[in-house]
Amino acid sequence: MTKPRILLTRRWPAAVEAALAERFDTTLNADDRPMDQVALAAALATYDAVLPTVSDRLPAALFDQGTLRAGIIGNYGVGYNHIDVAAAAGKGIVVTNTPGVLTDCTADIAMTLLLSVARRAGEGEREVRAGAWSGWRPTHMIGTKVTGKTLGIIGFGRIGKAMAKRCHFGFDMDVVFYNRSPVDPAEAARYGARQMESVEEVLSVADFVSLHCPGGGENSNLINAARLQAMKQSAFLINTARGDVVGEAALAAALSERRIAGAGLDVYAAEPHVPDALRGMDNVVLLPHLGSATAETRIAMGMKVVDNVTAFFDGREPPDRVA
Repeated sequence: MTKPRILLTRRWPAAVEAALAERFDTTLNADDRPMDQVALAAALATYDAVLPTVSDRLPAALFDQGTLRAGIIGNYGVGYNHIDVAAAAGKGIVVTNTPGVLTDCTADIAMTLLLSVARRAGEGEREVRAGAWSGWRPTHMIGTKVTGKTLGIIGFGRIGKAMAKRCHFGFDMDVVFYNRSPVDPAEAARYGARQMESVEEVLSVADFVSLHCPGGGENSNLINAARLQAMKQSAFLINTARGDVVGEAALAAALSERRIAGAGLDVYAAEPHVPDALRGMDNVVLLPHLGSATAETRIAMGMKVVDNVTAFFDGREPPDRVA
């Protein structure tokens, strides 16, 4: 029996590539270079399954061509706003993702960013490496205390709850949050958190604002100039969600004008591009999308794709189908 032909748009952990190669006629991206729109369109037309990552863009135009061979897009990542799922569904293509396995690691990175920007760790590390540190002194590189402060969370799903748990029980922080749907107060209390009625209410009281909401749709540019203005001047913004949730030009202006104290970012609107204005600032910590970057998590993500694609070609419902 002929095996289904599948294409990986980037290199994946070796154990996952081996599992896919055992089950399918698998084509790897040996050079691990991003595929352009022409290559992605060709892949949809010539492979039974295309397995992209969150850095690939699959807009409606990719599906608006002749007959497509692909029956499933097995996305490597929990977010899928880089895929026009409606256009895919219109062509009869199933879309899956990888939820549930990157919760802790993403919350860990959010905590890393929070601590780093509050305590000016990035600045300090650069100073030491440059040989510019002249020794301890009482006024040197004064940061902001974290313990006992107020954390505001936007999006109280798995990762938002994991972040609340770390901050409340690890750093004795008061936690408030906004979520699109009501959360049972008893469930929120398990994480030392309480729900507020609007994003603005959270922004007005939080010393640290951590974003954990999906990207795209109504969340695109959720944190804009007006909402940055609603934050405390002493507050910090942390984004490990999706890059398009934050208006980057507005954020750069707020940081430059010291209308907020700082930011910690792991995601960007047009990755791998990071605006020059942000890269030139000391009061922002910038990471290269490391939220899920542990060996355990990246393998678990890949194995979820294996399960989804295997189920599809076995005639079963993929466990993580989103469209």
